Amino acid sequence: MSLFSSLLEITAAIGFLAIILFVIFGQLTVRKLRKNPETKNELGIEFMSGWDIFNVAGALALPRWLNRKFKKSSLSAISANAELLEKHTNLFDKVLAVLFYVLWVVSVVSMLVLIALEKLGMFD
Repeated sequence: MSLFSSLLEITAAIGFLAIILFVIFGQLTVRKLRKNPETKNELGIEFMSGWDIFNVAGALALPRWLNRKFKKSSLSAISANAELLEKHTNLFDKVLAVLFYVLWVVSVVSMLVLIALEKLGMFD
């Protein structure tokens, strides 16, 4: 088994865990926020079904200074309202959001890096 295959397996396992957390986060947290009339329209634009789960997780997982930058930018309509979501979520929701978001970003970025390194011949 090559080093590339082993690293890709680890990355895929992290991605699989992120998918499981995606479903749990969507069912526990985002469902609750969708039902709340105050937060219902503050979850960001949903490009495809379930995209608001990524918006909410990003709003809860990213640092406040970055969320403030998003709010001031011209793309603020596509992201969730982090300040309002913080008021309507508990510590468990926030920890779950951070865990899901970090695992998802790590798996996607590491897969892209591994594929690029493989194309450049680094694993030959």
